Amino acid sequence: MAFLLMSISVCAQEMSFEEYNPKSTLVVEEHPVERAKYPFIDIHSHHFNMDTQDLSELVQSMDKMNMAVLVNLSGGSGDKLKGMLQNVANNYPNRIVIFANVNFDGVGEPDWGTKAAKQLEIDIQNGAKGLKIYKSLGLRNNDINGNRIAVDDPRLDPIWKKCAELNIPVLIHSADPKSFWDPMDGSNERWLELKTRPRRKRSATDPASWEQIIQEQHNMFKRHPKTQFINAHMGWYANDLNTLGKLMDEMPNMYVGIGAIIAELGRQPKTANAFFIKYQDRILFGKDSYKPEEFPTYFRVLETADEYFPYYKKYHAFWSMYGLDLPDEVLQKVYFKNAFSLLKGLDKSLFEF
Repeated sequence: MAFLLMSISVCAQEMSFEEYNPKSTLVVEEHPVERAKYPFIDIHSHHFNMDTQDLSELVQSMDKMNMAVLVNLSGGSGDKLKGMLQNVANNYPNRIVIFANVNFDGVGEPDWGTKAAKQLEIDIQNGAKGLKIYKSLGLRNNDINGNRIAVDDPRLDPIWKKCAELNIPVLIHSADPKSFWDPMDGSNERWLELKTRPRRKRSATDPASWEQIIQEQHNMFKRHPKTQFINAHMGWYANDLNTLGKLMDEMPNMYVGIGAIIAELGRQPKTANAFFIKYQDRILFGKDSYKPEEFPTYFRVLETADEYFPYYKKYHAFWSMYGLDLPDEVLQKVYFKNAFSLLKGLDKSLFEF
């Protein structure tokens, strides 16, 4: 027995920080939510092979969660996009929406912006309902001279103008959490994530500071007030809702999606509740990666008043979360009404309950 206890003690002492994952002894009421209270639109999802995919299994999993409409942001452009749109039209035309993407190769060539805007117009005519811009704009995309393409590069203006003309939303992801740019030391909340995923670490010259990229995005929003922008991941200000509120006041054409930042909201239930109530007309539900087992955490944060429950990614958020207990009228806007107002041609009957 003594030998066994000694072995257990040695193993515990040798356990790495990454393995430490204590179970809470707190005893409180729990109200897990496996199915959303209202039909919802997932404005932020990625499915890269939807042109050949059997969609029946996907739609079945959507039904279990009460997801009325899935927005696939990874539609591409041209023939690839047409194949996706055709597959959806042949099978589940009312359940899946697809956004187009822009290929930034060739920026700097004569009339690049005009040609890109024309291709986008063709993609929308073929059935796409919006435009998705990946974080590669501002981080990895270079022009024909090898220079970084800034998010507010004026050569891209024809695209944003075309979106306003076509009355379609632009969902844009710029930069990443600021912690990825901060020193990787004991005070960095995302230290464990950066340690286990070192490629996510950035610096002021890799390829630019966080502040610069975010400012470029805001410059572009302000320069195109008639274009409706959905700022993915709450623009990386979910951990500073006071500042985000000021930005939303400055830019009335900016909406925000909650994909991949639910852990930030769940650790500040009072502040987040007040924010959602104040900006209830401009917040959209989105998940980002499509993993059905993770959606219930979003539902629980938004719908319940539960206390101190875990997030599903320890490396991402080691803290526990609390429910926002949002009023029904706010839930309905976040779940579907706000997205419904931005996406044209959706089947209204899907949202009857």
